[in-house]
Amino acid sequence: MTEAVEHSSAGTRPAWVTVLNALGVIAALIWLVVAITGILMTYKFEIDDSRISSATPPKDLGAIERRMDSFANAGGQAKVNFIWSTAGLKDRYYISYLTPTGEHRAARITGDGNVLLDVHGDQATALEWAREIHLTLVAGKTGEWILAFASIALLASIVTFLVRALRGRGAATSEFAAPRGRLETWYRRIGLIGAVPTFVVVLAATIIFFEHQIEGPIGAPPIKLAPIAPDGEGAGFAASARAAEAAIPGSRFVGVGMPKPGDATWYMWVNQPGEYFREQGYGGSLVVVNGNDASVRSAHPLQQASAAYKFIALPYPVHTGEIAGPIGRFLVMLTGFWLATMVVLGLILWNRRRKAAA
Repeated sequence: MTEAVEHSSAGTRPAWVTVLNALGVIAALIWLVVAITGILMTYKFEIDDSRISSATPPKDLGAIERRMDSFANAGGQAKVNFIWSTAGLKDRYYISYLTPTGEHRAARITGDGNVLLDVHGDQATALEWAREIHLTLVAGKTGEWILAFASIALLASIVTFLVRALRGRGAATSEFAAPRGRLETWYRRIGLIGAVPTFVVVLAATIIFFEHQIEGPIGAPPIKLAPIAPDGEGAGFAASARAAEAAIPGSRFVGVGMPKPGDATWYMWVNQPGEYFREQGYGGSLVVVNGNDASVRSAHPLQQASAAYKFIALPYPVHTGEIAGPIGRFLVMLTGFWLATMVVLGLILWNRRRKAAA
């Protein structure tokens, strides 16, 4: 979509129009980059896991804890930052940790604690770079804000396209009623096919960008309980994770950040059967566990959550398509191809009109 830059006519243009057209082209190029990297992200997690190993031994929380302890108890500055599901193959986990010298490293392990890959934390595959571009343009918070506003502009562009295209069906005066060439005809036809599903996918991404700004006002603030002082060695990761899974029957451990200094609380995320999230992906249910004795402080199944919390959990599985299973993920990938095609066609049409007006 390039509605902001698509229409240029003969005659001298004010400076602000020139600037607007330039911004439109920049936005279109950002949309193209996001579309291409989004296509690559569809099966990124499965590809990353499969290229390392196809082994999927059953999950053994005790073995995982022993692996975590081997990292955390190495002395010096060593510690485990977090463990999280890779969201790829079954029972695969990603552990972020520091070595005794403070080096940040990342380990991928199987469910039985076997290390498949252990690399420097900044080392990334091509797909991981594509993911970083997709999420931040490799520009941190600044990139996130650029993408947020580019998403809003894209939503407006899709709506403008739909209004003009649909009006053209019955209005002889509309330029869409009599396209000026085969390329414009295809631009309109392809646009009408994918505009609505792409709008939904982009809207979900836009909400994700502003998630932390809206979660409090809509009544879904992050769940945080009063800290509990550590008492001795504590129950450990495995016992706490088992308690979390038992608190929500049938659930699967997804990930957790380590307890903070002075607080023995584990905030365990699990995937409850029937959630928005796919089985081997992430999870939206939270169980708060007392790490001293592995007792459950509170459990928050997503299916029983308030409408506000369900709304906050919804954008990610909608944006990735996993809310509709394998078919949904494939359809979301197609919206990436649609957006890339529309941007390229729109830029070609804009360039033709620009040259004709020169």
